[in-house]
Amino acid sequence: MKANKSEFVNLEQLVELNTGNPDDISRYDFDVGFQYFKLEHILKEARKNQGLTQEELALKVGTTKSYISKIENDVKEVRLSTLKKIVEVGLGGQLHISIDF
Repeated sequence: MKANKSEFVNLEQLVELNTGNPDDISRYDFDVGFQYFKLEHILKEARKNQGLTQEELALKVGTTKSYISKIENDVKEVRLSTLKKIVEVGLGGQLHISIDF
């Protein structure tokens, strides 16, 4: 699928043009990376909305400011147990995980 300069494409089409169709491994890598990006953004915004610094959040969950920074800036993947603790203990929320087929 190739778009002319005069054609508009939606986001899904743009992603497919640049990363391949959903069955391609390159597209899978893109989708996984995008999920991490969304998670990092959500955590950062939730922390800021609660008026917490990275250091304050780290103290609440028993980790370091550096670790929180790495999670928020796409440097480090977060373990599920740590994510649960950040969301529930540090931010007072609930973590919901689903699997869609």
